[in-house]
Amino acid sequence: MEIEVDKHFALSHYYDRYFEVPAIKVLPGEYYATDMGEMLVTVLGSCVAVCLRDSYSGIGGLNHFLLPHDRSSDASPLNESARYGVYAMELLVNHLLKLGAQRRRLEAKVFGGGKVIKDFTFANVGERNVEFVLEHLSNEGIPVVAKDVLDIYPRKVHFFPVTGKVMLKKINTLHNRTIIERENKYLKQVEQKPEVGEVDLF
Repeated sequence: MEIEVDKHFALSHYYDRYFEVPAIKVLPGEYYATDMGEMLVTVLGSCVAVCLRDSYSGIGGLNHFLLPHDRSSDASPLNESARYGVYAMELLVNHLLKLGAQRRRLEAKVFGGGKVIKDFTFANVGERNVEFVLEHLSNEGIPVVAKDVLDIYPRKVHFFPVTGKVMLKKINTLHNRTIIERENKYLKQVEQKPEVGEVDLF
């Protein structure tokens, strides 16, 4: 079945010679969902990635997002930041359901939220990302079966949806300015124009 995808769907495909599998690189602001034997790869600093998988069928996917900075002290779950996070999660969940996953069988693994952006203005952005996604998954009744979050390290994630296996590597921040610069650029983009468009619900 052909499924229409939007601009957030990751398109960076390559063949990973080490793992000998087709792979997809998921950048900040993107997600990917698959029912094939692919490996999903992402590198996280303050961003969070959720690996979602139907535990029976092996249909799974991964998103990579960063909440925009709160412009007010409003702690309501409907504030701008939370709406952005909900949108990022629903893009992934809805695509998995269209591929044939069952919501009641979804399970999650959560990674990221490291304190790697040095600008004090966003000092707690990683904590906010982790707090949001864990609360959201709890509210949606999706169990978190594994997580590696917070601390000070960027992380490289390799996710194999068919088996549910995740291989995680923590990275020395001193040699990875690219990660920090990429996330700072992405943060500025979502600050200027958060994506909170309509999402089909199932």
